[in-house]
Amino acid sequence: MTIDTIKELIQAALELDELIVKVDGSQASITAVSEDFADLSRVKKQQLVYAPLKDIIASGELHAVSIKTYTPTEWQREKKLAMLS
Repeated sequence: MTIDTIKELIQAALELDELIVKVDGSQASITAVSEDFADLSRVKKQQLVYAPLKDIIASGELHAVSIKTYTPTEWQREKKLAMLS
């Protein structure tokens, strides 16, 4: 499973301002940024990002997925905090 394949699947399903995917073997770490996340619960946000990957997860090609979601405002704040630490 390549980073590009994961990105293509997610971007085809969601309108995102930013998408960061890191892969280590069969594990993926995904950061997704979209205004569409603004009024959703944490679980619903993760379900939206997880849904386009369900087939490759079911096949075992991708084993574990870590998902972080942000609105653009939250993402800007997160990046600023990361620079301070």
